[in-house]
Amino acid sequence: MPGGVELSVSSLWIHPVKSCAPAPVHDALVEVRGLRNDRRWMVVAPDGRFITGRQCPKLVLLRAIPEGLDVRLDAPGMTTLHVRRPLRDGGRFSVAIWKDRVDALACSQQADAWLSEFLGRPVRLVYMDDSAQRGVDPHYGWATDEVSFADGFPLLLLSQGSLDLLNSKLLVPVPMARFRPNVVVRGCEPHGEDSWRRITVGMVEFEVVKPCTRCVFTTVDTARGEFDGGGEPLNTLKTYRRSDKGVTFGQNLIPRTTGMIRVGDPVAIIE
Repeated sequence: MPGGVELSVSSLWIHPVKSCAPAPVHDALVEVRGLRNDRRWMVVAPDGRFITGRQCPKLVLLRAIPEGLDVRLDAPGMTTLHVRRPLRDGGRFSVAIWKDRVDALACSQQADAWLSEFLGRPVRLVYMDDSAQRGVDPHYGWATDEVSFADGFPLLLLSQGSLDLLNSKLLVPVPMARFRPNVVVRGCEPHGEDSWRRITVGMVEFEVVKPCTRCVFTTVDTARGEFDGGGEPLNTLKTYRRSDKGVTFGQNLIPRTTGMIRVGDPVAIIE
C-alpha cells in the first residue's frame, strides 16, 4: 500500500429498508445474503413491483433502525412507527425486483398506510425471511449464492480514495451516502478496488465479482430527498468512469465465509 498504509475498514453501513437512509454501524454479521439487517425490507407498489429512490427520491429521507426482530421507522413530518417482523405463517405477497420474483412476507396494514402517507402514493411494505429466496446472477456467482433485496449482489464495497478523487472533480462534494456502500475501505489508491478479485475483511472472505454500474439514483440529494438539478455526480463520473458496462463506481461482493466484521478491521487482498 502507498506509504506503508494498511488497508482497513473505515465505515460500515446497512440500509434496513431498500433505498432508505444509510445507517452506520460499528460491526455487522456477514450472512450468505449480505450484512444482517441490510435490505431485508422493501417498499413495493400495490401490484408488487419494487420501488426505489430512482422513482421515489423521498425514500432516502426514511430512517429505518432495526430493533431486535423488528424495525423502527422515522421520517420528516411523521410520528415514529414500530413495525413488527411478519410471522412466517402470515400472508405472502409475490413481489418483483428487476427480473426476479420473490414470495415475501406482507407487513401490517398500519405500515402500508404510514408509508403511503409519507410517500404520497399507495405502497406496501414487505419483508424477506429465510423462505423468500432470491439467487444471484449465475453469470457471476454460484448456484447456491443468495441475495437480499439489494439490486444484485450481497454487498457493495467502495474505497475512500475513489470518493476523494470524485469530489476533487466536483464543485460541490458529495457524501459517501450517495453511493450506498456496505463496506468502505481506506488505505488504497483511488479505484484500487477495481483490481481485487478475492479479499478478506477481518476473518471473513469475499469474492469481488463485478463493478457496480451506476444510475440516476446517485443524483438524489440525501439531505433533501430530491434529484440534483445538475445531474451530479453522475455527469462527472461519465467523464472518466464510463465502460462498455456503463458508468462504474465500487465493487460488488459475494461472501465466501460468514462472521463478524468491524470498523477498523484489516482488509487483505488474496487475489
